Amino acid sequence: MLRLGIVGLPNVGKSTLFNALTSAGALVANYPFATIEPNTGIVMVPDSRLAVLEKLVSPERVVPASVEFVDIAGLVKGASQGEGLGNQFLHNIREVDAIVHVVRCFEDENIQHVMGAPDPVRDREIINIELGLADLSTMEKRLEKSIKMARSGDAAARAEVAMVEAVKTLLEAGKPARLYEPSDELRPAFKGLNLLTSKPVLYAANVREEEAAEGNTFVEQLRARITAEHENAGVVVFSAKVEAELAELEPDERQEFLGSLGLTESGLDRLARAAYTLLGLRSYFTAGEKEVRAWTIHAGDKAPAAAGVIHTDFEKGFIRAETVAYDDFIRVGGWKPAREQGLARSEGKEYVVQDGDVLLFRFNV
Repeated sequence: MLRLGIVGLPNVGKSTLFNALTSAGALVANYPFATIEPNTGIVMVPDSRLAVLEKLVSPERVVPASVEFVDIAGLVKGASQGEGLGNQFLHNIREVDAIVHVVRCFEDENIQHVMGAPDPVRDREIINIELGLADLSTMEKRLEKSIKMARSGDAAARAEVAMVEAVKTLLEAGKPARLYEPSDELRPAFKGLNLLTSKPVLYAANVREEEAAEGNTFVEQLRARITAEHENAGVVVFSAKVEAELAELEPDERQEFLGSLGLTESGLDRLARAAYTLLGLRSYFTAGEKEVRAWTIHAGDKAPAAAGVIHTDFEKGFIRAETVAYDDFIRVGGWKPAREQGLARSEGKEYVVQDGDVLLFRFNV
């Protein structure tokens, strides 16, 4: 399951957003470090195709793809040296697949700001610097270890020394480790470093309720800095207050409320979609009488890997995958007519699963 860590300075709206997304009831308070242990909650990823499949197949249940959000304690300047809850904060970030960095983009004298006043560019840099310093410390220790191993004549260790030195140089220049592009041979070793700044980042710009549709100058400043630094990161504008209010409404009331604000979808929808794009994720479906379900895979995954998302035995014993494109499946009315019209294909181990494929796996137990 995809795990997204919600991070940011204290009092930027992290826990309010988390509550709205998950209805998990995390503590929301107007003082630093209200969140100590990370709160976690599972949310369903909205996908309009599921409702169409449900109407066609009439299954016993429908299961959307899911995302686990982790609300991590607020970071402060000096966290890489243990300030605030620094060490615990950094450890929790290592456990997630990507970072949702909440940045406060509004002024409110009734809500404390740990740095005195909101400044999204500065606030973003504070966290990026602290993550970079923590990674730099990790690289310095790793370099010592790699050099000792390389002295024994180990070719892999020599290659790792070059990789670690290159990453260290990036970090010393104030750049994130995700800008490093490892060779295919070094990719597993680089991934094994589990560096904080190697994780993809999605910025969530928290604005006032009336600015949720268009954003504001704070958001423009944030986007401009991200563009100037050539960072491959999306910016999603949202209002934690709006999301909190949406969480209290009945489903049929939510769209009307969103419309009154000039919005067509909630912050959850936009965050989930942006996260999928950022991480190169795709969805395929299984559709039968018992269940219609969305499964999450990476772009480029082949059929056995997609089967393994359901169960590891499916991947190990993979024989073939029967597949129909979603549009064809809906147009002709399901598996039976798709087979009769030759739209259902039998694909082997080299088939690259496409977004929206409806799949049925054959495997040996």
